[in-house]
Amino acid sequence: MTTSTPATPEQPDDAERDGGGESFAAYIRFERDEWAALRSSTPLTLSQQDLVALQGFHEKVSLTDVVEIYLPLSRLLNLHIRSARNLNGVKDEFLGRLVGARPYVIGIAGSVAVGKSTFARILQALLARWPDHPRVALVTTDGFLYPNRVLEERGLMHRKGFPESYDRRRMLQFLADIKAGHRRVSAPIYSHQAYDILPDTEQVIEQPDILIFEGLNVLQVDALDSLQPPAVIVSDFFDFSLYVDAAIEHIEPWYINRFLALQRTVFQDPASYFHHYRDLTEAQAREVAHEIWTNINLLNLRENILPTRERANLVLRKRADHTIGEIRLRQI
Repeated sequence: MTTSTPATPEQPDDAERDGGGESFAAYIRFERDEWAALRSSTPLTLSQQDLVALQGFHEKVSLTDVVEIYLPLSRLLNLHIRSARNLNGVKDEFLGRLVGARPYVIGIAGSVAVGKSTFARILQALLARWPDHPRVALVTTDGFLYPNRVLEERGLMHRKGFPESYDRRRMLQFLADIKAGHRRVSAPIYSHQAYDILPDTEQVIEQPDILIFEGLNVLQVDALDSLQPPAVIVSDFFDFSLYVDAAIEHIEPWYINRFLALQRTVFQDPASYFHHYRDLTEAQAREVAHEIWTNINLLNLRENILPTRERANLVLRKRADHTIGEIRLRQI
């Protein structure tokens, strides 16, 4: 367990190897067994049946993963949340009036196909089983993408998932309302099958103890207006942030394998936006998936997502088999 230092030219760190730039953040690095030992007495509150229901398409997580990775993390977050509530008490005392608790917001970032959604659902289930904070909401940034008609009007369909494809004003307003403790806050809903925002449909969030906000670009610092620096960014509303990480050479085959699995199943539905891929041979499907990965997802990862990794409070590095092998906890 060692504290990281900026890499030297002779020994570049993971950020430089993957195109993330030089790292100036100070982290404590944990190997998997070291991290697992920090579980302490945190009980396992998920069953195998629970876990199967939470897993994503074409991704498997074992109860061993839950015990060794997720339980120490849920313990760490529980300690942070309790400390945040104590700080709220300080504010109440200072102001001489009851301000009350505000939702604790956790941001989760990472590449397409790295497993963010499954990670977020399992974390949500575990955190909701702590008696201190049973109401845990999960919202993804997909709902804040502009509708396809807007993207088409702006010539951005090929940039879907890039920062400019999101309605960031609406995203910021949503997070501001959550943090202000508004009783009911609504978020748009995105359909992966339709590949578009669902009209006249919303996800209503009602004063959760914790909000998990998951998406590709949640740690970015881009301005809404390119002519002036940002006054507020999405991560300003986070109390804690995580980055689900993996080597690029591992993520591409995960993406291609997921595409192949979807092509055999979801794409067969006439209602699917990608129905036109249904009859591709495996070789053709692999070629299409590789082109999409290279021209869109890899480009977005290198330009926009990976450079934000060092802003996360916790980085969880996956191995080739999708299990998490290294954890880095930020110190500053």
